[in-house]
Amino acid sequence: MTDLQSVVSTKWLFEHLEDPQVAIADCRFSLAEPQLGYQQYQKSHIPGAFYLDLNQDLSSPVAPHGGRHPLPDLYKFAHKLSQLGITSQTLVVAYDDSRFAFAARLWWLLRYLGHTQVAVLDGGFTGWLNSGYPVTDILPESKLGDFVPRVQVDRVVDITTVKARKDDPAVVLVDSRESDRYSGEREPIDPIAGHIPGAVNYPWQEVSDAQGYLRSPTAQRDRWENLKSAEEIIVYCGSGVTACVNLLSLELARIDTGKLYAGSWSDWCSYLLAEPPTEETQNKSDRPSS
Repeated sequence: MTDLQSVVSTKWLFEHLEDPQVAIADCRFSLAEPQLGYQQYQKSHIPGAFYLDLNQDLSSPVAPHGGRHPLPDLYKFAHKLSQLGITSQTLVVAYDDSRFAFAARLWWLLRYLGHTQVAVLDGGFTGWLNSGYPVTDILPESKLGDFVPRVQVDRVVDITTVKARKDDPAVVLVDSRESDRYSGEREPIDPIAGHIPGAVNYPWQEVSDAQGYLRSPTAQRDRWENLKSAEEIIVYCGSGVTACVNLLSLELARIDTGKLYAGSWSDWCSYLLAEPPTEETQNKSDRPSS
């Protein structure tokens, strides 16, 4: 294993495929085609890997507020992990084929539940294939585990905390989305474009290279150099998923002040839409269009 036990190489995982204390989680997913990840898993996956679905396992149902991917019911999620044979001693290795977009969500969730024995697979599934390592379509048998959550409540914040803390000079609010979504030039998913006032932009894709390999620990530290003295770094994205890639990057940079705004921009938008129009916005809407 490498830096802070948050990353493993394909070589390391291949050498530990038969280790009973290692569990492998396939987190492949497509926001555009929610069934695609599981279909890919059924056809071909790393031997012994079980599948965790972003919508069904790593999130709870969408509500009026809370964002597009609310955190899962933690005790149901813990029960699911127990059914996969995970105990406090198990090292969970998560992979996807999306530059950690979904594997990092599982990595962060397990850390949030107090399970420090979790890592992402550097290079993901594509890196595994390119290394020439075996794949299978055989689904693993159920195991009996005993996963006991120890929720780390200080790792997550809600909209109330964001509103209260975002203007504090000791706090930095980080938007993890692509720069054109941050600037409001493009918004393909949420009903309102733009970003939370005061947020700075650190796109999550910068954490890895185009082949899906994490940039070096030195590069991660350099990336966050201007924020390392902040007392608190609140990270968000569209729905609390890819923000976890930046939280992984912060850990690789040895910065432990990162927190997730789980609802993220989609949660923030839901409250903006619910607000009654102000006199100013009402006046604007009454003006004839040009």
